[in-house]
Amino acid sequence: MRLWMRVLGGCLVVVLLFSATGSSQVSPQAQSQAPAQPEPPKDALGRSTPRGAVLGFLSAGRKADYQLARQYLDTTLRDPAAEQLAQQLFVVLNARLPARLTQLSDEPEGSRSNPLVTDQERIATIGDTSPVEILLVRVEREASGRIWLFSKPTLARIPELYDEVVASQTGIALPRFLTNTRIGGVPLFEWLAIFTGLPLLYFFISLLNRLLTPLARAISQRVFRDSGFLASNAFPAPVRLLLFALAMRWLRSALPLSLLPRQILSNLAALLTIVAVAWLVIRITEEIERVWLRRVITSNAVAISLLRVGRRCVDVLVIFIALFATLRHFGIDPTPALAGLGVGGIAVALAAQKTLENVIAGASLIFDQAVRVGDSLKMGEVVGTVDHIGLRSTRIRTLDRTVISIPNSQIANASLETLSVRDKFWFHPIVTLRYETTADQLRTIIDAIHRLLVSHDSVSRESVRVRFIRMGAFSLDVEVFAYVFATDWSQFLEIQEGLLFSITDIVNRAGASIAFPSQTMYVEDATRQLPGVADLPVSGRFKA
Repeated sequence: MRLWMRVLGGCLVVVLLFSATGSSQVSPQAQSQAPAQPEPPKDALGRSTPRGAVLGFLSAGRKADYQLARQYLDTTLRDPAAEQLAQQLFVVLNARLPARLTQLSDEPEGSRSNPLVTDQERIATIGDTSPVEILLVRVEREASGRIWLFSKPTLARIPELYDEVVASQTGIALPRFLTNTRIGGVPLFEWLAIFTGLPLLYFFISLLNRLLTPLARAISQRVFRDSGFLASNAFPAPVRLLLFALAMRWLRSALPLSLLPRQILSNLAALLTIVAVAWLVIRITEEIERVWLRRVITSNAVAISLLRVGRRCVDVLVIFIALFATLRHFGIDPTPALAGLGVGGIAVALAAQKTLENVIAGASLIFDQAVRVGDSLKMGEVVGTVDHIGLRSTRIRTLDRTVISIPNSQIANASLETLSVRDKFWFHPIVTLRYETTADQLRTIIDAIHRLLVSHDSVSRESVRVRFIRMGAFSLDVEVFAYVFATDWSQFLEIQEGLLFSITDIVNRAGASIAFPSQTMYVEDATRQLPGVADLPVSGRFKA
């Protein structure tokens, strides 16, 4: 009940302010023009705009000042016939005019809903048996300039509508003090109906909520297990507020209220509907965030922060939309504000271009899981382990135990080689044998290495390949190709060490040796080719 009192009190203050402003006579300010053009005369009765004309007439009618009210009629009748017609028009509008006064045009030219008729404004269509259009026309007056008045075709149908309204109100029997006592030109019973009916409506909605809560709790435990939505209330607070706004609309149409109470109820119902829908959307986004935190994201603090920032942005967007909808309902054009926000947003976006680029790249890295904390990766010349993924940058600890901070946009656009996600490790040494190695020794070494790899438990048998691939500049090259199963790089190095020792033993047992960069020079006996030097000693052969 306290929540209802706070919400209803705040909404009533706003609605009464707008309604009081709308009920008074309006004198719109003339737009500034060029000095060379004369300023048009201002109408003291506020008839320069359609809204001003309607509100000024209703204000005079509530004060029973029909001599003033007749000034809003485009008629040739004289007193007292014109005043009687003004009274009948007020009774008809007060009983049947739709509560959409805030949507009337406040422009001197009108809304221009019909481009073919520029000086005519359609206010509403009322009447049960034969509908009548309530029209305003723009006429020229010497003292006031161009003003808006109720048109002659509309005034011609008013006596008929007046008889219809009076006939519909004859069956209502109420005490005189309730009908004769007026507050703000409105009978006392209408104010009592509003201020007693609204709390009763909210009380019945709260009572219905308590009765349906056990059923809603049982449904919530089956359908909304992770969120607990509807576990404590069948109708959450925004839903109760929305139902209250709908009930208020029903109350407005069910009771024979005059225009001012209906306008207040209409404004209050519209305001509560906007608030309830915005509040409900915010609650739904909160529940979605809670479900994601429980199901999808459990330990990534950055992802949690990013999700909360995203939800806050959605909440702010919902509040702005609700604010603009409220302004639009009360006849305030938010287009200039939107244009200003658009220009300011462009300026902010240009100034924070790099920051936004890094934040968006960080979000893509987090949700795509292209890089995770603890991954060993290689990006260009940087090799290390991911320590932290932030909204703007990612920190990588290198093999030298230093920390490098790289903007997320660079990581998102770079080619990453994630070393820690390898399912197998590549064992690919080249065994270089001396040229003195015979063909039989070479075949023995190749067969022995192949048997070693095939029989090893940590080697993928399907990937084993041992081939004599080339005769190099100083060695006979044997390629060893295989994939090794290992959990991490350290285990792979341990397995690789054992395999290399075994290959070295195989080469030694075959009577061969590993080649190293060397050259052999042969010197022939020169005495076999040159005469006269046979008695000279042979220099011998030298091997380097």
